[in-house]
This record gives sequence, C-alpha cells and structure tokens, in this order.
Amino acid sequence: MVGTRGGSDLGRRLTQRREELDLSIELVAAGASMDPGYLTYLETATDPDPSRSTRWRLSAVLRTSPESLRGGDRGRPPGRCPPGHEPQLEEMAREDCFALLAPGGIGRFVFIEGRGPVAVPVNFRMLAEDVVFRTQASTSLSKRAGQVRVSFEVDHIDEAMAEGWSVLLSGTAHRVEDAAEQAQVEALGIEPWAGGVRDAYFRIRPEEVTGRRIRVARWSSREGDQQ
Repeated sequence: MVGTRGGSDLGRRLTQRREELDLSIELVAAGASMDPGYLTYLETATDPDPSRSTRWRLSAVLRTSPESLRGGDRGRPPGRCPPGHEPQLEEMAREDCFALLAPGGIGRFVFIEGRGPVAVPVNFRMLAEDVVFRTQASTSLSKRAGQVRVSFEVDHIDEAMAEGWSVLLSGTAHRVEDAAEQAQVEALGIEPWAGGVRDAYFRIRPEEVTGRRIRVARWSSREGDQQ
C-alpha cells in the first residue's frame, strides 16, 4: 500500500472523525483555537502538514491521538482501539467481495501442513474471479498449492475509524504451466515484495466466497440524523 508523503492520511481522517462525532468545522476549529478556514484547508488539501501542536489540539477535540489522525500507527498491529460508534457487521454479496479484490494487493494463501493451517502473505492480482500469485517453485508454499482444498484471505482495517472488511475465498489451486495461460498471468504484472526469483505462478479458482464488513454509524451535522 502506498501512502502520501510522511504516511499522512490526515485530511480524510479529520473529516471522518469530525463527522463521526457530529461536530461542525466551526466547533472543532474553536476548540482547537484555529481559524475555520485553516481547518477546511487541512481536510481538503492533498498532503496537509500542520505543526505538531496543531495535531495535538485537533486530536484532543476529536478525542483521538495525533498518530491515528495522521495514519502514523499503520505499522503496528491493528485492533487496539475501542469499537466505533454503533458498529454494524454486514455480510457482503459475492459481487461486492470481488469488487474489493479487483485492484489486487496483499492477501494470505492458506493451506494445511502437519502443524495445521498455515497462512502466508503474498502479492496477488485478479484474473477474472481467480486469484493469481507468484512464488519460488521449490518452496513449501509451492508444494502445498496443489492440495485438494486451499483458501485465500484478504482484509483491510482502518483502525482510526474502527472499520474494516475481510474476504475469504476457498477452492482449488494449480500451477500455471500452459503457455497461453502463462502469458495471461505474466501480463498481470505481479511483483512480489519479497523479491528474488519467483518464477512459479499459481492460480486459485474460488468455489466459495464470503465477506464481512464492519461499519460505524455516520452522523450529519446539517440534518442531525444518523446516516
């Protein structure tokens, strides 16, 4: 995942947190001792970079931390924050799951070893509704890909907003060896973060697809109604 300069996600997080608390720009600006116009700039600028004292004042008004506002806690294990406002757990339709997976990214290939289920993170891309990833032909990951049943899990967590989603695919996998199919998967441009020679492509064909999403209640300061 690629962030903005300095890992900042400040504008979006400011807006979402302020709306979650049902606070207007004027109220937050007053509480943080700043001009409303400057707060508007922070929420809409491509890469805002306020001073440390400004971030502290804003986080105090919004009842969060400066790190959470900037997205600077993304390198730590997620899930340490309390639940969001009126959390809602939703089951996602199959088409919604594939819409989230369409851009590709990093997911976890799940297979069985003697010690039990094992999940290994890999870079992946989608080919229609199939998951494709690369690995070394000699690894245990490659050897387990031909199991009768495998799974693939992808998730996204926004800890500052206490929201996220998870998609789980279960089905069969095979190593790509057909020349025409090899050309298709190579065209996806999969570049593993781990580097090295990873010349074996594997394709997972899902038979079962499930997904869940956690949302929190949104409030409109103009209408005073929950959304």
